[in-house]
Amino acid sequence: MRTLNGIWGDIQAALERDPAARNWLEVALFYPGFHARLFHRLANALHRRGMPLAPRGIMHVARFLTGIEIHPGAHIGPRFFIDHGMGVVIGETTWIGKDVTLYQGVTLGGTSTQRVKRHPTLRSNVTVGAGAKVIGAIEVGENSQIGAGSVVVTNVPANATVVGVPGHIVAFRDTSNRTVQRLPDPEWERINELERRIEELYREIEHVAEHMGELHRVQHEKSEQEEARA
Repeated sequence: MRTLNGIWGDIQAALERDPAARNWLEVALFYPGFHARLFHRLANALHRRGMPLAPRGIMHVARFLTGIEIHPGAHIGPRFFIDHGMGVVIGETTWIGKDVTLYQGVTLGGTSTQRVKRHPTLRSNVTVGAGAKVIGAIEVGENSQIGAGSVVVTNVPANATVVGVPGHIVAFRDTSNRTVQRLPDPEWERINELERRIEELYREIEHVAEHMGELHRVQHEKSEQEEARA
């Protein structure tokens, strides 16, 4: 019964977070993220019982069928949703809390070759955007969002929004009143400063060009006057 409740919770998560999902049957039949999670439930149960090869074999088949690679040892919480899913990779020591959403191309990878905790921990209600890479034994706090294409290699506090390469915090969400506090973005500020400076240089060049044109005109008139007097 607990497993059935978990499966139904995953279907409900897809229906709530994907506006393209029309009914539970569509999710059950045609959503590769849901299928990969079904395979992982079985593989993880066998992995925890010490089965040597069967769990990896199950997930190998799942990767072939869905394009999603999940290690049997990864811990995945309830109401997990992978949207589209192609290219998602979840490492062995990854820990995922409840109500987590991953988009296509996400990597939850490791950096160590030792048999230790080397993959990320994602707390509850985390969203990781398409193509983002979360690398190493770091922790992403609850309610945080990782922007598409970001590379995150350090811990992320709760309620934060992270973007960029390497990832940096650009906003915090206040869960008490659902407001978002924007933080200064150094990279964006540098880009704006460069654009402002380029515009200033362009105006200076135009001014110099106008001045040189005026000098050329005066010089030309002076030459014509001298020729006329001669």
